[in-house]
Formats: sequence, structure tokens, C-alpha cells
Amino acid sequence: MNSAINTAFMRIATRAEAVDPSTLVQTFVDVGPLFSALAGIDHQIVYGRRGTGKTHALVYLAHDVAKKGDIPVYLDMRRVGSTGGIYADPDIPITERATRLLSDTLAELHEKLLEVVLERAEELNLSELGPKLDLLAKALSEVAVTGAIEQEEIHKSASTDERTERSGINVSVKEANVHLQSSQKDSQSFGHEARLKRSGLARHRVHFGSVQQALESITAILKKIRIWLILDEWSVVPLELQPYLADLLRRSVFPIRGITVRIGAIEQRSEFQLLGERGDYVGIELGADASANLNLDDFMVFDNDEERSITFFQELVYKHYLSVVADDLASPRFRNSDEFIQQAFTQRNVFGELVQAAEGVPRDAIHILSITAQKAFREKIAIEHIRMAARAWYQQDKGRVVGAQTEANNLLHHIIDEVIGRRRTRAFLLRSNTRNTLIDALFDARVLHIRKRNISSNEEAGVRYDVYKIDYGCYVDLLTTTRAPKGLLSLGDKDEDARFIEVPPDDYRSIRRAILDLSVLNTPVT
Repeated sequence: MNSAINTAFMRIATRAEAVDPSTLVQTFVDVGPLFSALAGIDHQIVYGRRGTGKTHALVYLAHDVAKKGDIPVYLDMRRVGSTGGIYADPDIPITERATRLLSDTLAELHEKLLEVVLERAEELNLSELGPKLDLLAKALSEVAVTGAIEQEEIHKSASTDERTERSGINVSVKEANVHLQSSQKDSQSFGHEARLKRSGLARHRVHFGSVQQALESITAILKKIRIWLILDEWSVVPLELQPYLADLLRRSVFPIRGITVRIGAIEQRSEFQLLGERGDYVGIELGADASANLNLDDFMVFDNDEERSITFFQELVYKHYLSVVADDLASPRFRNSDEFIQQAFTQRNVFGELVQAAEGVPRDAIHILSITAQKAFREKIAIEHIRMAARAWYQQDKGRVVGAQTEANNLLHHIIDEVIGRRRTRAFLLRSNTRNTLIDALFDARVLHIRKRNISSNEEAGVRYDVYKIDYGCYVDLLTTTRAPKGLLSLGDKDEDARFIEVPPDDYRSIRRAILDLSVLNTPVT
């Protein structure tokens, strides 16, 4: 039986785009108020690192709104136009690249809308919507990004002064002839050239023509049917072009009452705004034009509720198992997820070890589970299988990514030596209002995880800290040694006064020992 279960674990797809949308719907597990926050009609940016489930959640949202009669338009930005080609080519002017990106995105929007209208021709009035969609197609040619024009002025002046003098004496005596002559010539030339080049600031303007008008005419016919424009994988768009695409949305889509926009992005790889000189901007102002209050990394923390975390991943793994064995009548079936976990793992705390190793990232959990299943195969999964798999996955994925970034890798080793080696803990504190580019890189690579935000100290009024936890793969080799971490955080002012805790409270009496000082490495802070 266990070989069949482990074989099914190895067949679970790790990326949402590789799975049929219907399977994504079947395997979706809601996290508290996540879907309620996702289903509001305000424009919203959904943040989350790779593997936290953005695509899964957005595909489920598209299915849900379609079931209610609305029109979902799901665009994977990796498949729009030529993202990896012309958009990223630095030899092509940014105005041309941005214009092409905007036109390609609108073309995808037009095509998806046309597909829905044709599929629902009995319900939607094609004779009315067809001409309006034609207007949208025509409006594509009116989208353009224009930039500053260079001007060059050249002034030349020249003068020449030339002077010639001649003198001579001619004396003739009988049978003698003497000829004397003197000549002098002076020549002077003066020249001047002035070159003035004006290029100005690299400020660009986006012209949309009749895009907004075309979209308004479409929503007017649809009446109460709402269009949900869902842009996934936003962060694959070159960083310098993202504000222009955001500006297209703000000017042409956001003002229309019948359209809701969702954007799935990675915070550390996104740029939504390009500021001007006098407070003007190109793009989206977060919080004003669109809310950015939904971060899947925060939802996966589960407010430090271990049992709630285990329950989520238990349902996630069980639903994925059912989807894999749906057509295999020989595979074992179970009455519920509790019975399933009891059969697949030696003990419930072994599954808890898997959840801890995943650090709240569903894709990492599935990868580790797949490797674990290979190692256990005919046996029930035990803790040693989880730890071997977590080590292997860290080396294959996270360790390789960080190792390619020298400065980030040096910082990680410093953190490991200081936090795990000296303090014997798994987490540390950093001020909430500071940004460190290397910490962001380690967080994006999923070797650091935010456990809790905005905690305070009674000793420092108004100062807030975030709790960062080091990835399980960084210390898994130490778990069976005397160097294993003793707790999540240590409190107290000195090593001899240290008290170890597992759940970070909202405030501390003394947190000095838990704060990590990055100034010793001169890491860039903004």
C-alpha cells in the first residue's frame, strides 16, 4: 500500500501552470480569509514569493467568478508577445519596447474577450459586442510611449587675415646689372566652433487614444456582468517596462466600473511607479490606485499556529493525492485526510516535520514530499526520510540560487554563524522600516522567511521589528548534533541570561540579544 501512496506523491505536479485548471480548482485549499480578500471588486496586487500559490489562487478566482456569471480574462505575462526577446533588448529604445508591450497586452485582452463572447454567444449579444470589440482592436494602433527628443545646435565662425609686401631695386651700370628684390607675406586664419546638445530628462508619456472609450462601450453592453482582468506572473516583465504597463491599467482600465484588476507579483521583483519632477508619475500608486494588502507569504505564516498550519498542508497533500489517483481504481482510498496521513507517515509529528521543512511554501512542501517518497518508497515516511529530502531539495534549489550571488551568500553564512552558531536560535529581528537589498534577495530565494511583522520593545518606543526565520535546510544537518538550535528566539541581554522561546509575542521586555546587526558587513540599506 505504501509504495502506491509514495508513487502518487512522486506524480504530484509542482507547478500550477502544468496542471489542468479543473485540477487546480479541485486541489485548492483556502487559508482563513484569503479567498474572501481575493474576491473583492477593488483593484488589487497579490504579492507572494515563488511557490506560495499565487497562480493556484488566481486560477481558482477565475473559475469562481465564471461560475457566478462574470467574465474572467486570465493573462499569463510570460506568454504575452515576446517578453524574453524584444522587451528585454537594451539596444531597442525603451519607448519602442514599452509601446510593443502595451499593444501586445491589449491584443491578448481583446482575443480573450472575443473567445468568451463566442463561447457564450447565446447569453451575450454578439451583434452588439462584435463592433465594440472591433473598436478595441482598432485602438491598439493608438497606443504609444513617447520620450524626450534630443536637440543639437552647432555654431561656427571663421576669419582670415592675409598681408603681402614687395620691394625691389634695379641698378644698371655699363656692362653691369644688379637686381635686388625683397618680398614679405603674412597670413593668419581664425576659427571657432560651438556645439550645444540638449537631451533633457528621460521623461516619457503614454498615449492611449480610444482604449478607455472602447472598454467602456463593452462594459455598457455587459451591464451587470463584470470583467475580471487577472494578470499573473507580472514580475517576468522587464523591471523598466513595468511602470508603463501599470500606467495603461491606471488610465484605461481602472476608471471603468465594470472591470476589476488582479495582479500576481513578487514584491522584490516589481516596480509599479516611475516618479516625475513635480509629483506626477507614470504607473500605479500603491494604496491609492490599487491596494497591495494581500501577501500570500503572510497568510502561510498562520499567525504561528502550528496546528492550523498542519491542517492546511494535510488537506493540500490529501487533495493532490486524490487528483493523482482519480483514474486509478487500484490505488488505496481513505475516508478522510486524517486516515490518509496515518497510513502514509509513521507518526503525525513526522508530517509536522514536513510542514516545518516547507516553511509555509506549498511548492517546497510538494518538492520535499516527492523526494521523501523516493527515499521511503515501500515504507511509511519517517523523520529521517524528511530530513534527507529537505537537505537534498535545499542543495538542488535554494543553495544553488544563493551560491550564484556572492554578496548574498556571504551574508547568509554570516547570519548562520551568528544566529545558529553563536545564539543557538533559528530566527532574528530586523527593523521594519529599513530595506536591505541582500536581505530581500535571501527572502526572495526562500532561505529567509518572515515569521512575524511589527513587534515592539518596551525599551524603544515607536520602534518596530520583523522576525526573520532561517530556512530549515540551513540547519537540518545540525538537528541530531549538540549544535542544534535550542529555540526560535532567545531573550535577555547576555548569553548567560538567554531564554529560548518558540512563539514570538507582539512585544518584548528585552530584545537586544535577538536583533541582528548587519553594519559589520556594510550591507546596503535603503
